[in-house]
Amino acid sequence: MDVSESTLNLSLNKLAGKVAIVTGGASGIGEATARLFADHGARMVVIADIQDDLGNQVAASIGTDRCSYFHCDVADEDQVKRLVESTVNIYGHLDVMFSNAGIFSPSDQTILDLNVSEMDTLFTVNVRGMAACVKHAARVMVKKRVRGSIVCTASVMGNVGCPTETDYCMSKHAVVGLMRAASVQLAARGIRVNSVSPNGMVTPLTSKKRGMSEEDLRERYRKYAWLEGVDLTPKHVADAVLFLASSDSEFITGHDLKVDGSLTQL
Repeated sequence: MDVSESTLNLSLNKLAGKVAIVTGGASGIGEATARLFADHGARMVVIADIQDDLGNQVAASIGTDRCSYFHCDVADEDQVKRLVESTVNIYGHLDVMFSNAGIFSPSDQTILDLNVSEMDTLFTVNVRGMAACVKHAARVMVKKRVRGSIVCTASVMGNVGCPTETDYCMSKHAVVGLMRAASVQLAARGIRVNSVSPNGMVTPLTSKKRGMSEEDLRERYRKYAWLEGVDLTPKHVADAVLFLASSDSEFITGHDLKVDGSLTQL
């Protein structure tokens, strides 16, 4: 093997031997990240989701020797605990938690017409579920003395104010706050905690939420990014997550990595 081949192999094995969990891994950003983790040598990627058929299909397409599926509703802390403990019992440890599962606001509500019941439902998944994933991943990493990486999916809406979808905007600000608190508290254990904040992008969930075709939605989102010539895709976000999950970012913690085409710079 020559030097160039060796370098290529290293660049394609950033998670060699690692065990990772990806919540919300059956579609969108989660699916793209699960595939990328497997491509980069992860020993096992555990996809957690409530979309059982999709999750099993993704795991099978990646290969059951590298990927498995686990039904988990992150709104239920007991299910999150079982997910993490099952992963450790089967594979020995946990190196990476990508806490990605989340839901959108069901309506374009402002503070003047905020539906508190809808907000509670959204917070149960986006905030409490995210906190449960960070908590239980961190606990097993501490117990196993793993210098692990935890990455949370936030949003550009967690960095700016929003004209509508007040509850979703609030929830993503909370995710960034959770990440920052956990990064300080876990630093002495060698556990890194970061978040990734994507701009709007076309996924099956966003298309369904907006009631628009993928092409129409893609055209709409182009208005909210200043970087010309590139349409944001789940793969772009997955690349950012891989960076935060791997040793490429081994001295980075408490950081919110924006994948937003410069939207939040104005």
